[in-house]
Amino acid sequence: MEKNRDQVIVKTSIIGIVANVLLATFKAIVGLLSSSIAIVLDAVNNLSDALSSLITIIGSKLSHRAPDKKHPLGHGRIEYLSAMVISIIVLYAGLSAFIESFKSILNPETPDYSTITLIIVGVAVIVKIVLGKYVKTKGQQINSDALVASGQDAMFDSIISASTLVAAIIYIFTKVSLEAWLGLIISVIIIKSGYSMLMDTISEILGERVDSDLAKAVKESINSFDEVLGVYDLFIHNYGPEKLIGSAHIEVSNKLSIEQLDELERNIATKVAADCGIIMTGISIYSIDTENEEVSSLLKGIKDIISKYPEVLQIHGFRLKDKKVSFDIIIDFDAKDRMHVYDEVTSKIKEKYPDYDFNIFLDTDISD
Repeated sequence: MEKNRDQVIVKTSIIGIVANVLLATFKAIVGLLSSSIAIVLDAVNNLSDALSSLITIIGSKLSHRAPDKKHPLGHGRIEYLSAMVISIIVLYAGLSAFIESFKSILNPETPDYSTITLIIVGVAVIVKIVLGKYVKTKGQQINSDALVASGQDAMFDSIISASTLVAAIIYIFTKVSLEAWLGLIISVIIIKSGYSMLMDTISEILGERVDSDLAKAVKESINSFDEVLGVYDLFIHNYGPEKLIGSAHIEVSNKLSIEQLDELERNIATKVAADCGIIMTGISIYSIDTENEEVSSLLKGIKDIISKYPEVLQIHGFRLKDKKVSFDIIIDFDAKDRMHVYDEVTSKIKEKYPDYDFNIFLDTDISD
């Protein structure tokens, strides 16, 4: 699977490199001959796209290096670092274009368009649309953020080239040159695109909330076992697009034996790996006495209290022993003041059940 994915990334990136180098060459020649700053900047943008594709190939190759003692989970996160380098290149290209465009506004040159100029720019628009759609689709198929970003960037470039074509047509009919101003607008858009790519990559490296559909799929897989009464605290760590490590708490009856729990945990790990491609390295246990009337009554009463607070998403890990009650409570990150909600809820619970000693933990809303 990883080998096929790597081959797709390399093949798609090579196609992008060839297409962008050819486009950059033609645009640079046309831009210099016609004294069009916008077309020249568009050529520079194509070169930066070719360099981005090259970095994508290098990043893919490095990310598939075998695990070693220092990096036992492999080198998959290198793909995110390569995406960061690409975004920095895009930012640099945008800043350089901004400076050159500003200089052209201060010292304008009269463009000289020909029919061949317009044809080449028009062809470039079509090529970029086709290339962008192809690269983005391949990236989505193999879950490659770098390819998806490259595809989106190519589609975006087609708009830039189209705007250059429009400016040329306007000049031909009105003799009003918008070249430098268009170059300025293009450079700002490139800077914005580079900044957005950089922020997305940094967010990936910091560790984002697990995708909602993936979290639900994992929980459905685990809940498919009759012995499982609930799934909580699902953690999924990303060590690259193809390396996901997970852990979770499951709630089960306290009547299960050690042998039954061992078999259940093994079966869960096998099923989640088959269904979702995630390696479950830890499955912790919350045991609950499902036949204890005191537990059932107390749990129902506590749930009635928290039902009045929409900010409270759930409670789990409920345990009662010798009048000592402990459980975790999850409060939505969108709550204006999570601690205020926590204090108010715990106060209401303790007020209703003064005979019990409560230990209520404020848990984190890790996944859906």
